[in-house]
Amino acid sequence: MAMADSYRTVKAVSNGLYREKGSRFISVACPVSGEPEIKSVIEGIRREHHEARHHCYAYMLGNYGATWRANDDGEPSGTAGRPILGQIRSFGLTNVLVVVSRYFGGTLLGVSGLINAYK
Repeated sequence: MAMADSYRTVKAVSNGLYREKGSRFISVACPVSGEPEIKSVIEGIRREHHEARHHCYAYMLGNYGATWRANDDGEPSGTAGRPILGQIRSFGLTNVLVVVSRYFGGTLLGVSGLINAYK
């Protein structure tokens, strides 16, 4: 099998904001090259958004996305990290980390609401 000499990733750090029923979802997508860097970025985001209830994330590394991880950080299983990872995959990206910090707004969103919000 031939090695790919190119891949798609994000060019620079990008931020987003989504609101649903009082909750705020603040996202950060950034280019990364390895797991030590990923850990450092996540720790920085946790410090910056220390009052957020959850810091869910997903990442994909390598030309074929061989290394990946999705983390729900206390949200119900499969409602946060996997939807984020699904978006990374749907855009064909790699060497990227997406972290979504959630500030709870007082209204439960339910499983489908969480999946849609993190997606």
